[in-house]
Amino acid sequence: MTEYLIPTKIAEAEFVEKKSRFIGHIWPVETEEEARAYIEEIKKKHYDARHNCWAYRLKAGGVERYADDGEPQGTAGQPILNVFQREEVWNVVCVVTRYFGGILLGAGGLTRAYGKSAKDALDASGISVVRPWTMVEADCPYTLFERLKLELLPLQGVEGEHAFGAAITFRALLPQGREEEFALRLRELSAGTVESRVTGTVWKAVPRQTGEEQL
Repeated sequence: MTEYLIPTKIAEAEFVEKKSRFIGHIWPVETEEEARAYIEEIKKKHYDARHNCWAYRLKAGGVERYADDGEPQGTAGQPILNVFQREEVWNVVCVVTRYFGGILLGAGGLTRAYGKSAKDALDASGISVVRPWTMVEADCPYTLFERLKLELLPLQGVEGEHAFGAAITFRALLPQGREEEFALRLRELSAGTVESRVTGTVWKAVPRQTGEEQL
């Protein structure tokens, strides 16, 4: 399995375009059943809206589905789906609710509005990377603790659950292949007195860091 991107959390975003109110809702999901359940939940919640347009994209099987829910064909569901295709995000479902404001937007205006609503919702959710992480740990003095946290940034590593005692058992997750770089920096910082050790591997979704635009 190769690494891939997913939405980080449930989120929503709202804006108004020519008096029409657009509310974008987004969820991380793993199955079509989950996706359909969220779609139905929003349809019930916003039963009085003119449209509840949606799209979802699942990694397993490469499933992609969308619906315009009464909007002109190709102006709602497809633009929502296009956002996730462009951002290469999987395991996502998005419903964009529209309360019609009385002013027609035209095909181009609708396409832009539904795309913007989906993108705003994704921005509110954030993007996480699902990849295999190497679990590492090291017994280090308290004087190195803050510096070690800084050393994780250029390695795109993330902190784990540290243990605090006479010394700190510093734990971190590193993208596979970055273990030796971390070990080298640790030896340099500790003048060779502290060594890291690999404790395992785990598949995990971790929020993508600023600047980590390409996998």
